[in-house]
Amino acid sequence: MAAGQVSSEEATSSTSAIGRIAAACAVVVAIVVVAVLLFGSSGGYSVKADFLDAAQLVKGDQVEIGGQRAGSIDDIAITSDGQARVTMSIEDPYKPLRQGTKATIRQASLSGIANRYVDLTLAPGKTTRGNSIPNGGVIPVSETTTAVDLDQLFNVFNPTTRKAVTDFLHNSAAQFKGKTQLQRTAFHFLNPALATSSRLFGELNRDNPLLTRFLQDSASLVTDVAERRNDLAALIGNANQTFHALAVQKGALADAIGRLPNFMRAANTTFVNLRSTLDQVDPLVNASKPVAIKLRPFLGQLRPLARDAKPTVNDLSNLIRKPGANNDLTELTETFPPLATSALDTKDRKIDEGAGPTDVGTVPGAFPTSTKALKESAPIIGEGRPYTPDFLGWLDDFSTPGQYDALGGFTRVQVIFNASNLANIVPNLLPLDDRSIETAPNLALEQYRRCPGGAEPPASDGSNVLTQSQQDALGCRNADRAVGKDGPK
Repeated sequence: MAAGQVSSEEATSSTSAIGRIAAACAVVVAIVVVAVLLFGSSGGYSVKADFLDAAQLVKGDQVEIGGQRAGSIDDIAITSDGQARVTMSIEDPYKPLRQGTKATIRQASLSGIANRYVDLTLAPGKTTRGNSIPNGGVIPVSETTTAVDLDQLFNVFNPTTRKAVTDFLHNSAAQFKGKTQLQRTAFHFLNPALATSSRLFGELNRDNPLLTRFLQDSASLVTDVAERRNDLAALIGNANQTFHALAVQKGALADAIGRLPNFMRAANTTFVNLRSTLDQVDPLVNASKPVAIKLRPFLGQLRPLARDAKPTVNDLSNLIRKPGANNDLTELTETFPPLATSALDTKDRKIDEGAGPTDVGTVPGAFPTSTKALKESAPIIGEGRPYTPDFLGWLDDFSTPGQYDALGGFTRVQVIFNASNLANIVPNLLPLDDRSIETAPNLALEQYRRCPGGAEPPASDGSNVLTQSQQDALGCRNADRAVGKDGPK
């Protein structure tokens, strides 16, 4: 039993030792795992950037991309060539960085010393394994920019220049004093202006060959202008004289500009109406084209006439208007009394027939006098109207004393005999086989008072038949008309 009990105790002791060893191994494994997770490099990503100067960077400063936190600064060291090598850890989702990424040290504000951060500008394009910076890779100094402190900037100036800059800043403060709101408004619109300018220069930079040609052409233009500087100076001088003359007439110019809107409105209406007129003129123009072609030889012959007419037109121009006083037709017409007064007004008038003015009394104007004369001459004209064809024929050498029909001109001749000779004359006018007057039914007798136009047949509307009052006034009778409605009497 004693032996069996010893064996049981040894077994229990052995089991406890194995448990303690297993527990110790588990603790070690846990420590290793935690160390790997905390201090291992698996899953971490860092890059180095070489700067000419660390510019007061310290460990723990932020790394930003587009204003957002992208990591932090882990270490700052000095390279063999005296440059600052900054080690930065990059966080998701910005890792890994693309080749061509630029790093710039910037100041968060001017209120502290160690308030710097590194601003990363990512290269364009998508990140792939071939164009990414590997873990522990280096951004060269050619892709980095070191911050410039104001102290370094001002140390470039000598004392006199620094004093001038100080005075400039003080005077600038005095310049903007009391104009804060205006300056705030100006700065408010400055950002859009700068953004627009940035886009403008971006567009200019998109096509460098075109911009280069533009600059070259501009240089050629400026060179040509420089060669013509004398002509340009004369042009500027003449323009100066022109503007001086305009300035002298500024009152008239202002009046003309004031009238211009009304003129433009009237001209606009005229042009609108002219548009429809031109549409109506198009048929005339189209119809005139063949005639214009035929007129070309005539116009060629007309050219010498126009050339020879120049002296005549010149003399006529001098006759109408000539420098000097009282020596042309324009000044002559100005001496005439107003047309309305001479034509319409009733007033005391005088005439001058060469022997001096003669008073003719109070008489009406030319138009009322002419109207009265025309009314009073109407009966006389009416009485002479039937004799118009004969009168005009007589004026034309008695060649056309009658009228016209389809065969041409004809003349009516009327012979009047007195009663004492009629018995001896009529038989000689009759045919040989019948010498009796009674056998001449168409022969009209005792037509002593024939009215004007009585040789014509009466019109169906009675327009050429005189009324009884007209017959009494003329002392004639329609009954003595040579031709009745049914034919000759």
